[in-house]
Amino acid sequence: MAVIDVAGYVAELKDHAVDHTFHVHDERHFVETYSLRQAWEVDLHPEEGCEGPLDLHLSLEVDPRVLLAFEDVVMELDEDDTPPDAFHFPLNFTWALPPLPNGPDLLLLATELAGVGGPDLPLEVSAIDSYGAVTDAPERSLTIVARLRLSLAQVLQGEEALCETLDRCLAVSRYLLERAPAWLGET
Repeated sequence: MAVIDVAGYVAELKDHAVDHTFHVHDERHFVETYSLRQAWEVDLHPEEGCEGPLDLHLSLEVDPRVLLAFEDVVMELDEDDTPPDAFHFPLNFTWALPPLPNGPDLLLLATELAGVGGPDLPLEVSAIDSYGAVTDAPERSLTIVARLRLSLAQVLQGEEALCETLDRCLAVSRYLLERAPAWLGET
């Protein structure tokens, strides 16, 4: 029997996201048959972003070796002992926008988003410029990624609620939704 019900945690995380005014649109669960690595992916966005253009993608990667090592440590603990905070899974939030005819200045955007995300939600801003033809102007696709580490010890103890993280993700989403019309040339 597993010490942590990862599928149950993902279900709770989705419910928690809904409590923070996100809409959950899709969920996928992948299992690699050779290594038994697993990945959960959830597509969501803020309530006011139903019409687009922003996509938010949450992904949790489960390494079975980390999970088994954590379970071994937990099984050796006395009943009142807490496990060490040495076992983590990658948890990523990825925002994407469609090609932007009036794309933002990346350095300025990264600086502004650093203030929105704060030190607890470090954001990586990147863009890809695509050319349909040599004579066409570039179209910039924007991607923002927050890479976090999910503590298995905190999940086991019921302390990893991610309230602050979801609030910051909501603030980032709203920031991007407010500016997207100008970047898309709609204003």
